[in-house]
This record gives sequence, C-alpha cells and structure tokens, in this order.
Amino acid sequence: MGTTKQANGGILEKRGRLASARSLAVGTLAALGFVLTALILGGLVADGLSFDRTSGGYEPPYTGYTGEPIDWEATHVTEEGFFKDGYVLDLYVDCTTGMVSFEVFQRRLDWRELSGRALVVHRPAEACRKEGFEPDF
Repeated sequence: MGTTKQANGGILEKRGRLASARSLAVGTLAALGFVLTALILGGLVADGLSFDRTSGGYEPPYTGYTGEPIDWEATHVTEEGFFKDGYVLDLYVDCTTGMVSFEVFQRRLDWRELSGRALVVHRPAEACRKEGFEPDF
C-alpha cells in the first residue's frame, strides 16, 4: 500500500488497493475514450475529403476547378441512385431528387440537394442517366 499526503495538515494516509485499481481503471478508460474519439474524428475527416476531391470553380460557370471529380463508376448503384461506403459516413445520392444523404451509425440523414457546382463539376445527372435513372434536378 502506498501513502499519500492529505491537503489538510500534511498527514500521511494509507491508500488502499481499491483506490489504486480505480485510478488505473479511470485512466485506462479515459485514454481509450480519447483514442476512439480521435479515430472517429479522423474517419469523418477522411470521408469528407474523399467525397469531393476538387477545389476552386465556386462561382458560375464553375470552371477553373482543380482535382478529380467524383468517379461515379467507383460507387455502388442502388434502387435510389449511388452509394459510397466510408469509414464512418456512408454517402447516398438520390438520382431522382438529387438529395445527398449520409448514414452514420445506421441512421440516415438528408444533408442537402446537389449544388449547381456539383451538377457542373461532378456531372451526376449524366451518371444517373447512364445507370437508367431519370433525374429531376
């Protein structure tokens, strides 16, 4: 058993095994929580960066961008449109409405409709038509 000094008067007090085990458990769980949070945040950043690898061309007519537009052939085709599997977030593009959705922890959330820039740079309407959909965007 170790000894510790109390703040009131500096009296030495014995510290039990249970208190030491509790401190070790709390420290271990805190470190595990930190690592898992960092991994989830890293996965979110990686998914976000892999979604749109282009930059520039933010004003109409949306020219002068750099990077590679979305490779629609590298995505999966579903009954609704396209699906891209991520580390933390899964991406869905509805080929009828143009709605972009994310699925995280088995919960699907609508994010927004495809922007004018996305329509010009990534050409989702053409990709949807190629797969037999009739885009309404």
